Amino acid sequence: MVKRVTETFFLPDEIDRNSTRIPAPLYNLAHTLLTRSELDCVFIPIRSLLVLAVITEHEIIFVDSLSYAHQDNTGGRIILLAWQFRQNRQRDALDSPVSCEVIYYTEGARDTQVRLINEFNQALNAADSHYRDSELPANGAKIIKFKKL
Repeated sequence: MVKRVTETFFLPDEIDRNSTRIPAPLYNLAHTLLTRSELDCVFIPIRSLLVLAVITEHEIIFVDSLSYAHQDNTGGRIILLAWQFRQNRQRDALDSPVSCEVIYYTEGARDTQVRLINEFNQALNAADSHYRDSELPANGAKIIKFKKL
């Protein structure tokens, strides 16, 4: 059974947005990790940027790990930026980049976005490696010749 944890995130007013394309391997791995999850989201710490990525079906938000705000007796972290994917994400092939809107919520978010592709990719690979090391059989598959009766 999965332990349920609820996190609160504050969404500031949008400052700016632009269209971009996310490399296919990064997008594919993010959604592979989401598919493996028993929850509707996956939390991926990006320690090098002090950012927490939250992967959902239609967007990935990036949250400032250090800032903590309070509003109406509720505490939570501030969303820096988000990658919002279109409902229709048709691609010609699985190795084609995926279009998305980058939405900036804080002034420093543009600097984060510059480094995000590389650093997020490394964090995803670390999470995937951890999954494979802890969930898959350590000794590999065992194949036995089946004898007909």
